[in-house]
Amino acid sequence: MDSFDGIIEFVHVAQSQGFSSAAKQLGCSTSHISRQISKLEKRLGCALFVRTTRLVSLTPSGLNYFHQCKDLVTGLQQANDQLNSQQLNLAGTLRVSVAGTFAEQQVVPALMEFALKHPELSIDIDFNSRKINFVEDGFDFAIRYGKLEDSGLIARKLKAHPMMAVASQQYLDKHGTPTTPNELKNHSCIISNNEHWLFEHNNMQQNIKVDGRWKSNNASAVLNACLQGLGIAYMPEHNFVSSVDNGKLKPILKEYWRKDSFSWIVYQNKQFLPLRVRLSIDHLLKHFSK
Repeated sequence: MDSFDGIIEFVHVAQSQGFSSAAKQLGCSTSHISRQISKLEKRLGCALFVRTTRLVSLTPSGLNYFHQCKDLVTGLQQANDQLNSQQLNLAGTLRVSVAGTFAEQQVVPALMEFALKHPELSIDIDFNSRKINFVEDGFDFAIRYGKLEDSGLIARKLKAHPMMAVASQQYLDKHGTPTTPNELKNHSCIISNNEHWLFEHNNMQQNIKVDGRWKSNNASAVLNACLQGLGIAYMPEHNFVSSVDNGKLKPILKEYWRKDSFSWIVYQNKQFLPLRVRLSIDHLLKHFSK
């Protein structure tokens, strides 16, 4: 074969099962991908994909060709990566999905440090807690908190976040102080992301369904509602430290707080990660291991 034109495009289409998804990954137009695949199929003398309006799938010949080509493409990418790693001249755009005050106050500054070390690298940070599709949405990795869904993604622990339950003295004076998690059923609770609150005591977990007049997926809104006496809040302790230290909020149910909540770095389970992604993940893991 005189040319390898179209093989990289072919492997990306096969992996993402779509021309537009492959185009996003490679930073080119869908029409370019289509032209390259058509030229490759013409050169090989066989169809590599079955195309429908909703799905692109490999033909038997295409599947066999993919198994032989993917390692070649990975090897080429890794060779380029190794050369780049020697130069450490990162370029392109790192796209990250984050959510929550921990990401805002600690992850973003850590990524700023990384950006300062690599002046030719652009970083695009999207604050959104929705479930994302890494291929279609074009994100390199996400920072997520709490229990993760079982999926084909890789999740690495970033930092532990012990929980804390608090209320204002105004609320406690009016409604009383609960002494067990079960008593929360008789209180107004400020709900952040989940109306089921998990507690632990003597190595036993308690799942308490709570209710209340205020619900928000924004930690600052939950904190302010708690400060105003609208109810009891239960979130990672870093959200409440300053308000507890200045006496505006009172910790409650301390012996029942969970200690096994974590933030995670989540990314695609694939053999090859671009150098900018791998090094930025390593930077965050090292930063939060201190």
